[in-house]
Amino acid sequence: MDETILVERNPAWHKIVLSRPDKLNAVNEAMLTALIAALEAAAADKTCRAVLLTGAGRGFCAGQELGPSVLPGPNGPPDLRTLADTYHHRVVRLLRSLPIPVVAAVNGVAAGAGASFALACDIALAAKSASFVQAFVRIGLVPDSGGSYFLPRLVGEARARALAMLGVPVSGEQAAEWGMVWRAVDDDALMSEAEALVGQLATGPAAALAQTKRLLEASMGNDLSAQLDLECEQQGIAGASPDFAEGVAAFRAKRRPAFGPRG
Repeated sequence: MDETILVERNPAWHKIVLSRPDKLNAVNEAMLTALIAALEAAAADKTCRAVLLTGAGRGFCAGQELGPSVLPGPNGPPDLRTLADTYHHRVVRLLRSLPIPVVAAVNGVAAGAGASFALACDIALAAKSASFVQAFVRIGLVPDSGGSYFLPRLVGEARARALAMLGVPVSGEQAAEWGMVWRAVDDDALMSEAEALVGQLATGPAAALAQTKRLLEASMGNDLSAQLDLECEQQGIAGASPDFAEGVAAFRAKRRPAFGPRG
């Protein structure tokens, strides 16, 4: 694994750390390749039931590093379409499609694609001092990595338009108030709270959590009737699972459920 991505394997979950602290964890092609590999490894590891994504040092992720491969030069403009499709958007698709919950612990600046990566996670916690910036407009670009998809759904069209067009930062506390993230916590409590949350998810019903991710993702494009049909289908599957039987038995016995392994 590339040293710009650190992976800590706990008994039931993986902690993936973006680790270029001197660059505020700005990503390049090598780092994105390593991140993709780390996410795919978490999905393939049946003992891994949740993922925590965070950054080293003072930043979560400052977005794409403006290195030679992404800057205009004597040979013409860079191929940003291929960069987005091959790397950034593959990361976002993985975060959304992983059959396990992904929690973001946003410990500092999350700018450009970095902000989108945080918003693509299932649950995002932010340090109160963190900031989210749609920085694309500052250099004449447009939101990518799902920024134009997530923002209107999370904070509403009016705020999304202003954030995308003005490139102004939003604090962790403001992000929580607007519904951009789940919660904002004191800086020194962020990691302990995020790890406790991931630990809780890792003991949950793995199949039901995976189904819930699929249901919520499908709801973005379904009308009510189609979504109700999908809920019926998925609830039938969940109701036939050993986890449902265990959950009911634990509820009746007033004990913690012991859900089975990932399928």
